[in-house]
Amino acid sequence: MKFNKLLIYRNFEDGNILENIEDKPYECINKIIELANNYGFEGNLWHTFLTFLLVTNQNGYSLACELTGDVDGSINQLVYNDFKLIKKWFEYDLAMGKALKEYKVVQNFPKLINSNMCNTLNALAVDLAKAPTVNEFKNIITNYYKQYGVGQFGLYKAFRFNGKKIVPVTNTADVKLDDLIGYEIQKAQLIRNTEAFLEGHAANNCLLFGEAGTGKSTSIKAILNQYCNRGLRIIEVYKHQFVNIHEVLNQIKNRQYKFIIYMDDLSFEDFETEYKYLKSVIEGGLEYYNVLIYATSNRRNLIREEFNDRTDVHVTDTLQEKVSLVSRFGELIYFGKPNLGEFNEMVRTLAIKNNLDIADDELIKLANAWEISHKGRTGRAAQQFINNVMTFKR
Repeated sequence: MKFNKLLIYRNFEDGNILENIEDKPYECINKIIELANNYGFEGNLWHTFLTFLLVTNQNGYSLACELTGDVDGSINQLVYNDFKLIKKWFEYDLAMGKALKEYKVVQNFPKLINSNMCNTLNALAVDLAKAPTVNEFKNIITNYYKQYGVGQFGLYKAFRFNGKKIVPVTNTADVKLDDLIGYEIQKAQLIRNTEAFLEGHAANNCLLFGEAGTGKSTSIKAILNQYCNRGLRIIEVYKHQFVNIHEVLNQIKNRQYKFIIYMDDLSFEDFETEYKYLKSVIEGGLEYYNVLIYATSNRRNLIREEFNDRTDVHVTDTLQEKVSLVSRFGELIYFGKPNLGEFNEMVRTLAIKNNLDIADDELIKLANAWEISHKGRTGRAAQQFINNVMTFKR
């Protein structure tokens, strides 16, 4: 492989396979098969592997195409030469047997990316292999960048910050808003704000607050699943990482996606000062058109009010500085505990979904006893009750 003659497409992920494919073909094919099983690649594995390299390579050209599609300037000629070489790689004969040219992935094997993206990459590999000219090859991959983006944000929907960089979360909850029983007003608020954000209209940072187990975190995860195909991505940031939150923002600026910075179970003790970093970011207007903060908390004011806050010499300033953080969230969405009737309806709905064959009177009697003994009338308690009943019905 004339790997060192590339000008724009360098530093490939798994590029060592390209370097060694001629000298160590069996070792490299083994690695390609592992990639195929992990990502769900099918068809000609050599073609899908090369396609994977193209869609994950972040460079000046691919990032520009993500934002604008076709780009102007001298980079077009430089990248044309790269694509001319890469197109020849697609024609390279690895002497693979039929099984590797018509590969079928292991069914029910957990994949690192969702099935829609698997199918998209497999189809892209076929189109690139069939491209009659270098220009057509270039147009195909350019259109992909514009529609889906490049790098990890194009392949995954959920991420976390590891202190230095943003890394993908490969196992995410397959939950939908319809799975959250009740809370229709709250879900509608979240949908309205998120859709405005995705459409480029004014949208607010959201604070979902209320009792534990009422569906706050579930709602945000469901919003991601509902809108990930429209370019929504989520990055979870923990409280101790707030000091580095600007590093997170710098890594996602100038990308075509819309990002939610997700902060789960957000609250601060009186001695904690991390809230100041968060407040400074929000007060700065976030300065990024493609970023919002969605946080959950059991506390309406986020910060516990201590007696000392009210008796200190600087009583007003201290308390107001802490409480004012909440005012930076334009959408305050309250998730309260359901009343008895709402709780019973949750139980009935979950019983139907799980095909539980039990009389309604008995079901509700058991559910109410469970709720009292477990000190919680919430959606989580309803689900736990159903799980408990199902263990005895097996």
